[in-house]
Amino acid sequence: MKVIETSIKGLLIIEPTIFKDGRGYFFENYNEKRYRENGIDAIFVQDNQSVSHRGTVRGLHAQFAPHAQAKLVRVVQGRVLDVAVDARKGSPTYGKYESLELNADNQLQFFIPQGFLHGFAVLEDNTIFAYKVNNYYSKECETGVIWNDPTLNIDWGVSADEAIISPKDELLPTFAEYQSPF
Repeated sequence: MKVIETSIKGLLIIEPTIFKDGRGYFFENYNEKRYRENGIDAIFVQDNQSVSHRGTVRGLHAQFAPHAQAKLVRVVQGRVLDVAVDARKGSPTYGKYESLELNADNQLQFFIPQGFLHGFAVLEDNTIFAYKVNNYYSKECETGVIWNDPTLNIDWGVSADEAIISPKDELLPTFAEYQSPF
């Protein structure tokens, strides 16, 4: 596997080694030893998966202490634009984000450390998004920022007219209003 550093410290792209032949392909989706050797020492406790339609935007979400979460995300089927926003107070890249297309063809993974807001826009119907987390979900420790925040100005690849947003996510604050707990 190849680990690619982004412009934001700690936020990593993982490119697995894929072995293809006439039968299809094989790759290690996760190997704790290899990830640790590459500086990813999160101990994952839960796997999550969602299926979404084109235009769905999930996020921007995070969990804060004592239930802060690091995530290792990927796409099993379909395509998403995945986004991670640095919400760590005092970080030189606070408020900056990285986006990356994850899809079933490139099999890229995105490692998102604790202290980041995370979301994704679904670019293809019936997309299966899978991710590992290193802490359990806690409703009391939820936090987030509205997906179409004007300060962050993220190009999600989905227009406001076609975006499918949950009622809960519609109520999230803007980044200017956000009180980061990180």
